[in-house]
Amino acid sequence: MAAAFATFERLKTKGLSAYKTGEYAAARSYLTEAAECLIELAENEKRRDMRRQHEEMAGELIELAKECGRRKSAPHGRTPRAAERESDSASVADDWLATEKPSIGFDDIAGLDDVKEEVRVKMIYPLTHPELASRYGISVGGGILLFGPPGTGKTMMAKAIAHEIDGAFYVVSPAQILSKWVGEAEQNIRKLFEAAKDQPMSVIFMDEVEALVPQRREEGSAVMQRVVPQILQELEGFDRKGDRRLLFVAATNKPWMLDEAMMRPGRLDTLIHVPLPDPPARFRLLEIYLGPKPLADDVDFGDLCDRLEGYSGADINNVAQQAAKIPFLDAIAGAEPRKIQMADIDTVIAEVPPSVRAGLLDRFERFANPGA
Repeated sequence: MAAAFATFERLKTKGLSAYKTGEYAAARSYLTEAAECLIELAENEKRRDMRRQHEEMAGELIELAKECGRRKSAPHGRTPRAAERESDSASVADDWLATEKPSIGFDDIAGLDDVKEEVRVKMIYPLTHPELASRYGISVGGGILLFGPPGTGKTMMAKAIAHEIDGAFYVVSPAQILSKWVGEAEQNIRKLFEAAKDQPMSVIFMDEVEALVPQRREEGSAVMQRVVPQILQELEGFDRKGDRRLLFVAATNKPWMLDEAMMRPGRLDTLIHVPLPDPPARFRLLEIYLGPKPLADDVDFGDLCDRLEGYSGADINNVAQQAAKIPFLDAIAGAEPRKIQMADIDTVIAEVPPSVRAGLLDRFERFANPGA
């Protein structure tokens, strides 16, 4: 309890400081997280007066976070009051709709061919071959769970899916749903799905889904006991034969923490393991992250591809960035600008091990192949 309150105080202090300096985006994030901590404290507080005090303060922080959002987005020349009126009348889901559709597609992502094919089966082939889909009873849309180690491209895949189907892209975080409006988490979920279903084609992407749909316990949070059934109801409510196509993509680094009901057929009915990149994918990642940089003739992608086994896509990107810094800093110090050499990359690899532990990989394998 003391640790949670210390976290709340830290987030609140950072949020208020950012608000005072006009850094409204950062302030909104900190204040929302502070309110979330306070809501959790209130749920665990036995004293009724303290619980009410926590809830009231959380409400004040959320209102301030909403004001930060309006200040950030209100067009020039309009008063905050006018922006507030428009914000209150707009759909809640607008906060989660990406203003620009993602520009990356499947060709920009190394590997993950099974994920791409599953998306094609669910969203693309039924649209390009409607008569065949009707003949074989293939429905459109549904739910996909992407699970695997951090840094393997789950978020990029969600963006690429929205790009490939040319659909509206909703990006949702559990913190937004749970604490943006106190006591309205279920309504937020319902409004989100209603807005997505109004689009001809849409993708809802929820990262860290285990935080929103954890395994339920009798002594668990009262908020979660209401939120989890609402999400399950929305997932079951897809009209997969109508003219509104909706794909729900959830991602997690901890699939074993998800409520089992979430992974039944008709909900997240397709579970896809997103593993660390294989050799062809690592080679492609080197082309993406290291290829555009000035490279010396001794840089051998084939050799690097073998040596980077166990590295995630994010790890390989980091190796490329750190290797580029070596000649960059040398040039700043007065040396003649030069290309990135294999020795620079060797130095980085020696200092930067893979971020994903072997024990965690074993756990993902057991989850992906429970009968093995």
